[in-house]
Amino acid sequence: MEKKIVKDILFLSQVSQPASQEDLYLAKDLQDTLLENRETCVGLAANMIGVQKRVIIFNLGLVPVVMFNPVLLSFEGPYETEEGCLSLTGERPTTRYEMITVSYRDSKWKEQTITLTGFPAQICQHELDHLEGRII
Repeated sequence: MEKKIVKDILFLSQVSQPASQEDLYLAKDLQDTLLENRETCVGLAANMIGVQKRVIIFNLGLVPVVMFNPVLLSFEGPYETEEGCLSLTGERPTTRYEMITVSYRDSKWKEQTITLTGFPAQICQHELDHLEGRII
């Protein structure tokens, strides 16, 4: 079900709690909300739809990837960029990494590890920041 995008900075500044299998429904809510905002959005974190759980979604090419309890394992190749966010107005400068490796649980609650580069890595890092209450 499509959800409204949260813009409350105080809410977004809070660190998200670990997700459990009871939170698997968030995959569908995040997919529906990402699809509805596809013109201006390439990723979401659960707190952006009002749920303080460690769940993100982002586009990897044409396929949305949902990550439950993602953990950034490694990163390399720092660079400076500017990013926007559905929850905020305008763009802000930030440091990102060209290549990252993330472990997570998928929508079937299976452990996965993925290495991302380029724009998908940047999107994933933005959403991971949301889980930590970091607002870009």
